[in-house]
Amino acid sequence: MASFENKVIWITGASSGIGEALAYTFAKAGAKLVLSARREEELKRVAAACNIAMDKILILPFDVSRYEAAEAKAKEVLHHFGQIDILVNNAGLSHWSKIKDMTMDVLKQIMDTNFFGGAALTKAVLPSMLEKKKGQIVVISSILGKIVTHKQAAYNASKHALHGFFDTLRAEYGSDGIKVLIVCPGFVNTNVAKNSLDRNGNPIGRNNKMIETGLDPIYVSEQILSAIQNNKEEILLAGSKEKFGVLMKRFAPGLFSKFISNNKLA
Repeated sequence: MASFENKVIWITGASSGIGEALAYTFAKAGAKLVLSARREEELKRVAAACNIAMDKILILPFDVSRYEAAEAKAKEVLHHFGQIDILVNNAGLSHWSKIKDMTMDVLKQIMDTNFFGGAALTKAVLPSMLEKKKGQIVVISSILGKIVTHKQAAYNASKHALHGFFDTLRAEYGSDGIKVLIVCPGFVNTNVAKNSLDRNGNPIGRNNKMIETGLDPIYVSEQILSAIQNNKEEILLAGSKEKFGVLMKRFAPGLFSKFISNNKLA
C-alpha cells in the first residue's frame, strides 16, 4: 500500500472543512504539506494544529478564482519542495438562488472558483508530474456532480464540469503515470452553506440542519486517503437519500426528473 511519508501534498481550500481535515490526516501520515486558501491567518492556525515540523509545511495564500496566478504559485511550490506528488483541488464555493434571480457575476464567481481555478492549477502542476512520470490529482467534487438540486444551478454546473475535465485528464495521461481520484461527498459538516452566496453575491451567513448533521470532515479525509492508497478513480461519500438519487438518475432519468421537480435534496 502506498505511503504518504515525505510526499508533497498541495491542498487548496485548506483553511476549513474538508481541506483542513485533509491537512491533519496527511500530516499524521507523514506528508509534507502545501496549504492554500485566501485567509493566511487561518492557514497559520491549521499549520500549527498539524503538529509537525514547520519545515514540512509551506503556507501559500492563494485565491484559486484568480487562476492567472496558478503557474507562478506552482513554481513557488516546486522551488520550495522540488516536487508535487499530490494536488488536492478542494477549494469551492456554493450559492443559493434560482436561475432567474441569479446574477451572471455569481455564476462566474462559482465557475471561476470551483472549475477554472482547479483546472488552471492542474495544468500548472501537470508538466512537473509528467516529467517524473507520476503524480496524483484529487478532485473534491460533490454528489451534485452527478445529480442536481434546486437553487444551486451554478454549483451543480461547476461540479458536472469537473467530472468532464478530470475524467478526460485521466484518459489522456493515465498511461503516463498520472492518477485521478474524483471524490463525491454528500452532506458534510462544514461551513459550505454558511459561506454560500445569495442571488447578489453576498454570503448567506447561516447553516442548515442537513449540513450540520452531515459527515465528519475527518471521516471524509480518511476515506480519501484510503481511496488514494487503493488506486480508486471515484468514490461516493453520501447518505442513502443522495445515493438513491444517483441510482435513479442513472437508471431511470425520467423518474428522477419528476422526483426532483417536486423534492429538494438540500
